[in-house]
Amino acid sequence: MSMLASLCVAFGVFLSGFVIREPAPYELFLACLIGIWALFGLKLSRHIAPLIVLYIVFNIGGIFSILTMEEVKDTPMYMAVTLFLALSAIFFAAIIEADHRRLRLIFRAYVAAAIITALLGILGYFGAIPGGEVFTRYSRAMGAFQDPNVFGPYLVLPTLYLMHGLLTGSLRAAPLRVIGLLVLALGVFLSFSRAAWGLLAISMVLLVLTMLIKERTGAFRLKILVMSLLGFVLLVGAIIVALQFDQIADLFTDRAKLVQAYDGARLGRFERHAIGFGMAMEHPLGIGPLEFGLMWGEDTHNIWLKALMDYGWLGFISYLMLMCWTFVLGFRYLLRDRPWQTYLMLALIVLFGHTLIGSVIDTDHWRHFYLLMGIVWGCIALEMRWQANLRKQHWQSALPA
Repeated sequence: MSMLASLCVAFGVFLSGFVIREPAPYELFLACLIGIWALFGLKLSRHIAPLIVLYIVFNIGGIFSILTMEEVKDTPMYMAVTLFLALSAIFFAAIIEADHRRLRLIFRAYVAAAIITALLGILGYFGAIPGGEVFTRYSRAMGAFQDPNVFGPYLVLPTLYLMHGLLTGSLRAAPLRVIGLLVLALGVFLSFSRAAWGLLAISMVLLVLTMLIKERTGAFRLKILVMSLLGFVLLVGAIIVALQFDQIADLFTDRAKLVQAYDGARLGRFERHAIGFGMAMEHPLGIGPLEFGLMWGEDTHNIWLKALMDYGWLGFISYLMLMCWTFVLGFRYLLRDRPWQTYLMLALIVLFGHTLIGSVIDTDHWRHFYLLMGIVWGCIALEMRWQANLRKQHWQSALPA
């Protein structure tokens, strides 16, 4: 029964790579799975209480923000999605705490979904399959997603997972990992998402640095450095080959600019950020979900401003506290030798990268962001249980016979 439940979780994670329409199969399947699991004994421990409480407060902030609106429009549905995604993070944290072996299934299902959706984006971009245009937008690959800016970041965690396996695993599995890496890296590249490019670069550097700190032997550190440099050379070579296509080279030249016209122009992204933070001083409860985009023609493109505008100061403070709490505990437990250490390391690095790029993009309703949060908190809860068991054993051994 436990294996069947774990396989259902893996299938739900697999569905996260296919979100062309909403509600997507991911939402429908996961909503049913959470409901069934709750009926048959989903346990929420005190170890994930901060995640639960702060997400509840965050959603309460959104409800207060709706109350300031003259016309609610589609905001109740928007808040329902926010609540569902928060529940998904709590669900993943709870089931991982219950059995850390589910992490392996989750990551493998994620890799499978990412490779398939990346292939759809790549083949669609080059017009190699009939109807392939459905997997592109604005001459950019987006796979089975609605937006290239979500598609690109979605591929980063499985890319790191394969990269870690290549650095630490056997040579026998290396060819398959290399092929998977090339597919995912090309998918990220063809998304032409500056946020995805930056996220991948930051995450890869942090992974190599973390592994160099973690591994104590000089030979293994040398292996990591050599293979990382070799991978970098191969990646650069693949990009150079891709740039031989005029269609790719022209779009790359345009997208590679650090500041686009719509960023620095009058009422561009950066000016809207300044306006929005000023508005937050006058509207402590927020202005209502999605209202900022309707007011200024473009959404916030900043998760911190998004929290202020859509969830008010209550939502902003709870979100800030949640991120700080997550990283304080996550980095404290990062290098401890545990069965789940690799999964915590990968998810925490990618979550940290998402937090950085959140200053230029809105991650509020990114499904994989909440999956990352659930994985990290599940590993945090596992470590807390581990420590509690050690203390219990210590006290039991100290008792007189």
